[in-house]
Amino acid sequence: MTYHPKSDFIATMIERGFLADCTDYQGLDEALMSGCKPAYIGFDATAKSLHVGSLIQIMMLRWFQKTGHQPITLMGGGTTKVGDPSFRADERPLLGPEQIDENIAGIKKVFAAYIDYDSDAENKALMLNNAEWLDSLNYLDFLRDIGRHFSVNRMLSFESVKSRLDREQSLSFLEFNYMILQAYDFLELNRRYGCVLQMGGSDQWGNIVNGIDLTRRVLDHEIYGLTSPLLTTSDGKKMGKSQDGAVWLNAEMRSPYEFWQFWRNTTDADVGRFLKLYTEMPVDECDRLGALQGSEINEAKIRLANEVTALLHGAEAAANAEATAREVFEKGGVGDDLPTLTLSADELGDGMSIVQVIVKSGLAKSGKEAKRLIAENGAKLDDAPLTDAGLMIDAGALSSPIKLSAGKKRHALVQLG
Repeated sequence: MTYHPKSDFIATMIERGFLADCTDYQGLDEALMSGCKPAYIGFDATAKSLHVGSLIQIMMLRWFQKTGHQPITLMGGGTTKVGDPSFRADERPLLGPEQIDENIAGIKKVFAAYIDYDSDAENKALMLNNAEWLDSLNYLDFLRDIGRHFSVNRMLSFESVKSRLDREQSLSFLEFNYMILQAYDFLELNRRYGCVLQMGGSDQWGNIVNGIDLTRRVLDHEIYGLTSPLLTTSDGKKMGKSQDGAVWLNAEMRSPYEFWQFWRNTTDADVGRFLKLYTEMPVDECDRLGALQGSEINEAKIRLANEVTALLHGAEAAANAEATAREVFEKGGVGDDLPTLTLSADELGDGMSIVQVIVKSGLAKSGKEAKRLIAENGAKLDDAPLTDAGLMIDAGALSSPIKLSAGKKRHALVQLG
Protein backbone atom coordinates (compact mmCIF):
# COMPACT_ATOMS: atom_id res chain seq x y z
CA MET A 1 0.00 0.00 0.00
CA THR A 2 1.84 3.10 -1.26
CA TYR A 3 -0.93 5.69 -0.89
CA HIS A 4 -0.29 8.17 1.95
CA PRO A 5 -3.70 9.23 3.30
CA LYS A 6 -4.64 12.55 4.86
CA SER A 7 -7.82 11.45 6.64
CA ASP A 8 -7.63 9.77 10.07
CA PHE A 9 -9.99 7.00 9.01
CA ILE A 10 -8.05 5.82 5.94
CA ALA A 11 -4.78 6.13 7.85
CA THR A 12 -6.19 3.95 10.65
CA MET A 13 -7.53 1.36 8.19
CA ILE A 14 -4.14 1.02 6.51
CA GLU A 15 -2.05 1.09 9.69
CA ARG A 16 -4.13 -1.50 11.52
CA GLY A 17 -4.56 -3.91 8.58
CA PHE A 18 -8.24 -3.38 7.77
CA LEU A 19 -7.87 -2.41 4.14
CA ALA A 20 -8.05 -4.86 1.24
CA ASP A 21 -9.18 -2.57 -1.59
CA CYS A 22 -10.84 0.74 -2.34
CA THR A 23 -12.54 2.01 -5.49
CA ASP A 24 -10.78 5.40 -5.29
CA TYR A 25 -8.33 6.01 -2.42
CA GLN A 26 -7.69 9.65 -3.19
CA GLY A 27 -11.31 10.55 -3.92
CA LEU A 28 -12.55 8.93 -0.70
CA ASP A 29 -9.71 10.44 1.32
CA GLU A 30 -10.56 13.94 0.09
CA ALA A 31 -14.29 13.39 0.72
CA LEU A 32 -13.56 12.37 4.32
CA MET A 33 -11.39 15.47 4.80
CA SER A 34 -14.30 17.75 3.84
CA GLY A 35 -16.42 17.06 6.96
CA CYS A 36 -18.59 14.40 8.63
CA LYS A 37 -19.65 11.78 6.08
CA PRO A 38 -22.03 8.79 6.39
CA ALA A 39 -20.91 5.23 5.52
CA TYR A 40 -22.70 1.92 5.86
CA ILE A 41 -22.21 -1.80 6.18
CA GLY A 42 -25.09 -4.22 5.63
CA PHE A 43 -25.76 -7.23 7.85
CA ASP A 44 -28.21 -9.90 6.76
CA ALA A 45 -30.30 -11.47 9.51
CA THR A 46 -29.56 -15.15 8.88
CA ALA A 47 -29.12 -15.99 12.62
CA LYS A 48 -30.02 -14.53 16.02
CA SER A 49 -26.47 -13.29 16.49
CA LEU A 50 -23.50 -12.23 14.41
CA HIS A 51 -20.29 -14.18 14.98
CA VAL A 52 -16.63 -13.24 15.25
CA GLY A 53 -16.33 -13.26 11.45
CA SER A 54 -18.40 -10.02 11.41
CA LEU A 55 -16.34 -8.33 14.12
CA ILE A 56 -13.86 -6.81 11.67
CA GLN A 57 -16.74 -4.93 9.97
CA ILE A 58 -18.14 -3.81 13.34
CA MET A 59 -14.71 -2.48 14.30
CA MET A 60 -14.52 -0.59 10.99
CA LEU A 61 -17.79 1.16 11.81
CA ARG A 62 -16.48 1.92 15.30
CA TRP A 63 -13.28 3.49 13.93
CA PHE A 64 -15.35 5.41 11.35
CA GLN A 65 -17.30 7.04 14.18
CA LYS A 66 -14.19 7.58 16.35
CA THR A 67 -12.57 9.49 13.48
CA GLY A 68 -15.51 11.91 13.25
CA HIS A 69 -17.89 10.31 10.74
CA GLN A 70 -21.38 8.80 10.83
CA PRO A 71 -21.73 4.99 10.74
CA ILE A 72 -24.91 3.39 9.43
CA THR A 73 -25.69 -0.21 10.37
CA LEU A 74 -28.09 -1.53 7.76
CA MET A 75 -30.15 -4.53 8.82
CA GLY A 76 -31.08 -6.74 5.88
CA GLY A 77 -34.75 -7.24 6.67
CA GLY A 78 -35.43 -7.23 2.93
CA THR A 79 -32.31 -8.82 1.43
CA THR A 80 -32.36 -11.71 3.95
CA LYS A 81 -35.53 -12.87 2.17
CA VAL A 82 -33.37 -13.45 -0.92
CA GLY A 83 -30.00 -14.58 0.46
CA ASP A 84 -26.51 -13.51 -0.63
CA PRO A 85 -25.03 -16.09 -3.05
CA SER A 86 -21.50 -14.62 -2.84
CA PHE A 87 -18.93 -17.45 -2.84
CA ARG A 88 -21.52 -19.93 -1.52
CA ALA A 89 -21.80 -23.46 -2.84
CA ASP A 90 -25.54 -23.69 -2.25
CA GLU A 91 -28.65 -21.60 -1.70
CA ARG A 92 -29.35 -20.24 1.78
CA PRO A 93 -32.50 -21.61 3.44
CA LEU A 94 -35.35 -19.13 3.11
CA LEU A 95 -36.51 -17.51 6.36
CA GLY A 96 -39.98 -16.18 7.14
CA PRO A 97 -40.66 -12.57 8.24
CA GLU A 98 -41.11 -13.52 11.91
CA GLN A 99 -37.79 -15.34 12.05
CA ILE A 100 -36.01 -12.45 10.29
CA ASP A 101 -37.47 -9.93 12.77
CA GLU A 102 -36.42 -12.15 15.68
CA ASN A 103 -32.90 -12.44 14.27
CA ILE A 104 -32.64 -8.65 13.80
CA ALA A 105 -33.68 -8.10 17.42
CA GLY A 106 -30.86 -10.43 18.53
CA ILE A 107 -28.24 -8.85 16.26
CA LYS A 108 -29.05 -5.30 17.38
CA LYS A 109 -27.91 -6.09 20.94
CA VAL A 110 -24.27 -6.31 19.85
CA PHE A 111 -23.95 -3.00 18.03
CA ALA A 112 -24.67 -0.82 21.05
CA ALA A 113 -21.47 -2.11 22.68
CA TYR A 114 -19.36 -0.72 19.83
CA ILE A 115 -21.23 2.19 18.27
CA ASP A 116 -22.95 5.26 19.75
CA TYR A 117 -26.56 5.63 18.56
CA ASP A 118 -27.72 7.92 21.39
CA SER A 119 -25.50 10.98 21.53
CA ASP A 120 -26.46 14.44 20.27
CA ALA A 121 -23.31 14.59 18.14
CA GLU A 122 -23.43 15.22 14.41
CA ASN A 123 -21.99 11.74 13.82
CA LYS A 124 -24.57 9.84 15.90
CA ALA A 125 -24.93 6.37 14.34
CA LEU A 126 -28.06 5.26 12.48
CA MET A 127 -29.62 1.80 12.57
CA LEU A 128 -31.78 1.18 9.49
CA ASN A 129 -33.61 -1.76 7.89
CA ASN A 130 -33.68 -2.15 4.10
CA ALA A 131 -37.15 -3.71 4.32
CA GLU A 132 -38.26 -0.07 4.65
CA TRP A 133 -37.73 0.47 0.92
CA LEU A 134 -37.42 -3.07 -0.50
CA ASP A 135 -40.71 -4.49 0.82
CA SER A 136 -42.79 -1.86 -0.99
CA LEU A 137 -41.10 -2.09 -4.41
CA ASN A 138 -43.34 -2.48 -7.44
CA TYR A 139 -41.74 -5.24 -9.51
CA LEU A 140 -42.46 -3.80 -12.96
CA ASP A 141 -41.41 -0.29 -11.98
CA PHE A 142 -38.24 -1.67 -10.38
CA LEU A 143 -37.35 -3.67 -13.51
CA ARG A 144 -37.90 -0.64 -15.75
CA ASP A 145 -36.23 1.99 -13.56
CA ILE A 146 -33.41 -0.01 -11.93
CA GLY A 147 -33.01 -3.33 -13.77
CA ARG A 148 -32.21 -1.65 -17.08
CA HIS A 149 -28.93 -0.37 -15.60
CA PHE A 150 -27.56 -3.89 -15.02
CA SER A 151 -25.73 -5.97 -17.62
CA VAL A 152 -26.22 -9.71 -17.08
CA ASN A 153 -22.92 -10.29 -18.90
CA ARG A 154 -21.11 -8.13 -16.34
CA MET A 155 -22.92 -9.67 -13.38
CA LEU A 156 -21.86 -13.13 -14.55
CA SER A 157 -18.24 -11.99 -14.67
CA PHE A 158 -18.02 -11.26 -10.93
CA GLU A 159 -15.90 -13.87 -9.19
CA SER A 160 -18.51 -14.47 -6.47
CA VAL A 161 -21.00 -15.65 -9.12
CA LYS A 162 -18.51 -17.04 -11.64
CA SER A 163 -16.99 -19.45 -9.11
CA ARG A 164 -20.43 -20.95 -8.43
CA LEU A 165 -21.22 -21.37 -12.13
CA ASP A 166 -17.75 -22.75 -12.92
CA ARG A 167 -18.47 -25.57 -10.44
CA GLU A 168 -21.76 -26.18 -12.28
CA GLN A 169 -23.70 -25.45 -9.08
CA SER A 170 -27.18 -24.03 -9.46
CA LEU A 171 -27.71 -20.29 -8.98
CA SER A 172 -31.42 -19.46 -8.67
CA PHE A 173 -32.98 -16.37 -10.22
CA LEU A 174 -33.96 -15.35 -6.67
CA GLU A 175 -30.29 -15.30 -5.56
CA PHE A 176 -29.20 -13.61 -8.79
CA ASN A 177 -31.39 -10.64 -7.81
CA TYR A 178 -29.47 -10.16 -4.55
CA MET A 179 -26.74 -8.01 -6.06
CA ILE A 180 -29.34 -5.74 -7.69
CA LEU A 181 -31.11 -5.27 -4.35
CA GLN A 182 -27.86 -4.55 -2.52
CA ALA A 183 -26.92 -2.03 -5.18
CA TYR A 184 -30.32 -0.41 -4.73
CA ASP A 185 -29.63 -0.16 -0.97
CA PHE A 186 -26.61 2.06 -1.70
CA LEU A 187 -28.67 4.21 -4.07
CA GLU A 188 -31.42 4.67 -1.44
CA LEU A 189 -28.96 5.43 1.37
CA ASN A 190 -27.23 8.03 -0.78
CA ARG A 191 -30.55 9.57 -1.79
CA ARG A 192 -32.04 9.61 1.73
CA TYR A 193 -29.00 10.16 3.97
CA GLY A 194 -26.16 11.37 1.73
CA CYS A 195 -24.24 8.12 2.34
CA VAL A 196 -20.97 8.24 0.36
CA LEU A 197 -19.29 4.95 1.30
CA GLN A 198 -20.17 1.27 1.52
CA MET A 199 -17.77 -1.03 3.37
CA GLY A 200 -17.69 -4.81 3.62
CA GLY A 201 -15.58 -7.92 3.33
CA SER A 202 -13.66 -8.50 0.11
CA ASP A 203 -16.29 -11.06 -0.93
CA GLN A 204 -18.67 -8.08 -1.29
CA TRP A 205 -16.54 -6.25 -3.87
CA GLY A 206 -18.83 -7.06 -6.81
CA ASN A 207 -21.97 -6.05 -4.91
CA ILE A 208 -20.36 -2.78 -3.76
CA VAL A 209 -19.18 -1.85 -7.26
CA ASN A 210 -22.69 -2.48 -8.61
CA GLY A 211 -24.11 -0.03 -6.07
CA ILE A 212 -21.58 2.62 -7.02
CA ASP A 213 -22.31 2.23 -10.73
CA LEU A 214 -26.09 2.33 -10.19
CA THR A 215 -25.93 5.46 -8.03
CA ARG A 216 -23.73 7.25 -10.56
CA ARG A 217 -26.11 6.32 -13.39
CA VAL A 218 -29.34 7.29 -11.59
CA LEU A 219 -28.25 10.24 -9.41
CA ASP A 220 -24.89 11.17 -10.95
CA HIS A 221 -23.33 11.21 -7.45
CA GLU A 222 -19.73 10.29 -6.64
CA ILE A 223 -19.62 7.52 -4.04
CA TYR A 224 -17.03 4.98 -2.91
CA GLY A 225 -16.42 1.39 -1.83
CA LEU A 226 -13.89 -0.03 0.61
CA THR A 227 -13.29 -3.67 1.55
CA SER A 228 -11.53 -5.51 4.35
CA PRO A 229 -9.61 -8.77 3.88
CA LEU A 230 -11.47 -12.02 4.50
CA LEU A 231 -9.59 -13.20 7.55
CA THR A 232 -8.25 -16.64 8.17
CA THR A 233 -6.09 -17.66 11.09
CA SER A 234 -2.42 -18.41 10.44
CA ASP A 235 -3.25 -22.14 10.23
CA GLY A 236 -5.78 -21.48 7.45
CA LYS A 237 -9.04 -21.73 9.42
CA LYS A 238 -11.90 -19.36 8.70
CA MET A 239 -12.16 -16.59 11.29
CA GLY A 240 -15.23 -17.01 13.49
CA LYS A 241 -15.14 -20.78 13.70
CA SER A 242 -13.82 -22.81 16.61
CA GLN A 243 -13.59 -26.43 17.61
CA ASP A 244 -17.15 -26.35 18.91
CA GLY A 245 -18.78 -24.26 16.17
CA ALA A 246 -19.40 -20.58 15.43
CA VAL A 247 -18.09 -18.01 17.92
CA TRP A 248 -21.29 -16.02 18.46
CA LEU A 249 -21.18 -12.46 19.80
CA ASN A 250 -24.42 -12.58 21.82
CA ALA A 251 -23.79 -13.66 25.42
CA GLU A 252 -26.78 -16.05 25.50
CA MET A 253 -25.32 -17.99 22.55
CA ARG A 254 -21.70 -17.98 23.74
CA SER A 255 -20.87 -17.00 27.31
CA PRO A 256 -18.35 -14.21 27.99
CA TYR A 257 -16.00 -16.84 29.45
CA GLU A 258 -16.16 -19.00 26.29
CA PHE A 259 -15.69 -15.87 24.15
CA TRP A 260 -12.67 -14.87 26.26
CA GLN A 261 -11.27 -18.39 25.97
CA PHE A 262 -11.53 -18.28 22.15
CA TRP A 263 -9.20 -15.26 22.06
CA ARG A 264 -6.90 -16.71 24.72
CA ASN A 265 -6.40 -19.71 22.44
CA THR A 266 -5.18 -17.55 19.53
CA THR A 267 -2.21 -19.01 17.64
CA ASP A 268 1.09 -17.26 18.47
CA ALA A 269 1.50 -15.98 14.90
CA ASP A 270 -1.90 -14.21 14.96
CA VAL A 271 -1.56 -12.27 18.22
CA GLY A 272 -0.08 -9.02 16.85
CA ARG A 273 -2.42 -8.91 13.86
CA PHE A 274 -5.52 -9.57 16.00
CA LEU A 275 -4.51 -6.94 18.56
CA LYS A 276 -4.44 -4.34 15.79
CA LEU A 277 -7.76 -5.42 14.29
CA TYR A 278 -9.87 -6.21 17.33
CA THR A 279 -8.61 -3.81 20.03
CA GLU A 280 -7.87 -0.09 20.21
CA MET A 281 -4.41 -0.50 21.71
CA PRO A 282 -1.65 1.62 20.10
CA VAL A 283 -0.14 -0.08 17.05
CA ASP A 284 3.39 0.01 18.52
CA GLU A 285 2.17 -1.87 21.60
CA CYS A 286 0.33 -4.41 19.41
CA ASP A 287 3.55 -5.05 17.47
CA ARG A 288 5.58 -5.35 20.68
CA LEU A 289 3.20 -7.89 22.22
CA GLY A 290 2.89 -9.81 18.96
CA ALA A 291 6.67 -10.22 18.76
CA LEU A 292 6.99 -11.89 22.19
CA GLN A 293 8.28 -15.44 22.25
CA GLY A 294 7.93 -18.52 24.43
CA SER A 295 5.85 -18.27 27.59
CA GLU A 296 5.72 -14.46 27.33
CA ILE A 297 3.33 -14.66 24.36
CA ASN A 298 0.73 -16.18 26.70
CA GLU A 299 0.45 -12.91 28.61
CA ALA A 300 -0.05 -11.14 25.27
CA LYS A 301 -2.90 -13.56 24.50
CA ILE A 302 -4.49 -12.81 27.87
CA ARG A 303 -4.23 -9.10 27.07
CA LEU A 304 -5.89 -9.74 23.70
CA ALA A 305 -8.69 -11.77 25.32
CA ASN A 306 -9.27 -9.13 27.97
CA GLU A 307 -9.35 -6.20 25.55
CA VAL A 308 -11.69 -7.87 23.04
CA THR A 309 -14.03 -9.25 25.72
CA ALA A 310 -14.17 -5.89 27.52
CA LEU A 311 -15.26 -4.12 24.32
CA LEU A 312 -18.16 -6.55 23.78
CA HIS A 313 -19.20 -7.67 27.27
CA GLY A 314 -17.63 -5.04 29.56
CA ALA A 315 -14.49 -4.87 31.72
CA GLU A 316 -16.07 -6.82 34.61
CA ALA A 317 -16.93 -9.79 32.37
CA ALA A 318 -13.37 -9.81 31.01
CA ALA A 319 -11.87 -9.72 34.52
CA ASN A 320 -14.19 -12.53 35.68
CA ALA A 321 -13.25 -14.65 32.67
CA GLU A 322 -9.54 -14.19 33.32
CA ALA A 323 -9.98 -15.03 37.00
CA THR A 324 -11.90 -18.21 36.11
CA ALA A 325 -9.29 -19.22 33.57
CA ARG A 326 -6.45 -18.77 36.05
CA GLU A 327 -8.40 -20.75 38.68
CA VAL A 328 -9.11 -23.59 36.24
CA PHE A 329 -5.79 -23.80 34.43
CA GLU A 330 -3.18 -22.62 36.91
CA LYS A 331 -4.65 -23.89 40.17
CA GLY A 332 -6.68 -26.86 38.95
CA GLY A 333 -9.83 -25.41 40.50
CA VAL A 334 -13.39 -25.05 39.28
CA GLY A 335 -13.80 -21.30 38.71
CA ASP A 336 -16.99 -19.29 39.03
CA ASP A 337 -17.54 -18.36 35.40
CA LEU A 338 -17.40 -21.72 33.60
CA PRO A 339 -20.27 -22.72 31.26
CA THR A 340 -22.76 -24.54 33.48
CA LEU A 341 -25.26 -27.31 32.70
CA THR A 342 -28.07 -27.62 35.23
CA LEU A 343 -29.94 -30.94 35.29
CA SER A 344 -33.13 -31.59 37.26
CA ALA A 345 -33.77 -34.76 39.23
CA ASP A 346 -36.57 -35.58 36.77
CA GLU A 347 -34.18 -35.33 33.81
CA LEU A 348 -31.69 -37.58 35.55
CA GLY A 349 -34.27 -40.18 36.55
CA ASP A 350 -32.47 -43.37 37.47
CA GLY A 351 -29.32 -42.01 35.89
CA MET A 352 -27.99 -40.36 32.72
CA SER A 353 -24.96 -41.71 30.89
CA ILE A 354 -21.80 -39.61 31.08
CA VAL A 355 -21.82 -39.60 27.26
CA GLN A 356 -25.21 -37.83 27.26
CA VAL A 357 -24.00 -35.39 29.92
CA ILE A 358 -20.93 -34.50 27.85
CA VAL A 359 -23.13 -33.80 24.82
CA LYS A 360 -25.64 -31.74 26.84
CA SER A 361 -22.79 -29.70 28.33
CA GLY A 362 -21.64 -28.69 24.83
CA LEU A 363 -18.23 -30.38 25.09
CA ALA A 364 -19.12 -32.77 22.25
CA LYS A 365 -21.57 -32.45 19.37
CA SER A 366 -22.71 -36.09 19.41
CA GLY A 367 -22.59 -39.26 21.46
CA LYS A 368 -20.13 -40.70 18.96
CA GLU A 369 -17.79 -37.74 19.44
CA ALA A 370 -18.12 -37.99 23.24
CA LYS A 371 -17.28 -41.71 23.20
CA ARG A 372 -14.25 -41.05 21.00
CA LEU A 373 -13.13 -38.31 23.42
CA ILE A 374 -13.27 -40.79 26.30
CA ALA A 375 -11.58 -43.57 24.31
CA GLU A 376 -8.71 -41.28 23.33
CA ASN A 377 -8.17 -40.16 26.96
CA GLY A 378 -9.30 -36.63 26.18
CA ALA A 379 -12.04 -36.44 28.83
CA LYS A 380 -11.71 -35.70 32.53
CA LEU A 381 -14.13 -35.75 35.43
CA ASP A 382 -13.11 -33.43 38.27
CA ASP A 383 -9.60 -33.28 36.72
CA ALA A 384 -9.21 -37.09 36.84
CA PRO A 385 -9.08 -39.15 33.62
CA LEU A 386 -12.54 -40.35 32.54
CA THR A 387 -12.21 -43.83 31.05
CA ASP A 388 -15.65 -45.42 31.50
CA ALA A 389 -18.09 -44.41 28.73
CA GLY A 390 -20.80 -46.41 30.54
CA LEU A 391 -20.64 -44.33 33.73
CA MET A 392 -24.10 -43.22 34.94
CA ILE A 393 -24.69 -39.86 36.63
CA ASP A 394 -27.61 -39.64 39.08
CA ALA A 395 -28.83 -37.00 41.51
CA GLY A 396 -26.53 -38.34 44.21
CA ALA A 397 -23.47 -37.86 42.01
CA LEU A 398 -24.45 -34.19 41.67
CA SER A 399 -24.80 -33.50 45.39
CA SER A 400 -22.03 -31.04 44.60
CA PRO A 401 -21.21 -29.71 41.09
CA ILE A 402 -18.87 -31.79 38.92
CA LYS A 403 -16.35 -30.44 36.43
CA LEU A 404 -16.08 -32.02 32.98
CA SER A 405 -13.13 -31.34 30.69
CA ALA A 406 -12.53 -32.00 27.00
CA GLY A 407 -8.81 -31.71 26.37
CA LYS A 408 -6.85 -29.06 28.22
CA LYS A 409 -8.82 -25.97 27.27
CA ARG A 410 -12.55 -26.75 27.29
CA HIS A 411 -14.44 -27.20 30.55
CA ALA A 412 -18.00 -27.15 31.90
CA LEU A 413 -19.71 -27.49 35.26
CA VAL A 414 -22.64 -29.86 35.76
CA GLN A 415 -24.95 -29.28 38.69
CA LEU A 416 -28.29 -30.37 40.10
CA GLY A 417 -31.04 -27.78 39.79
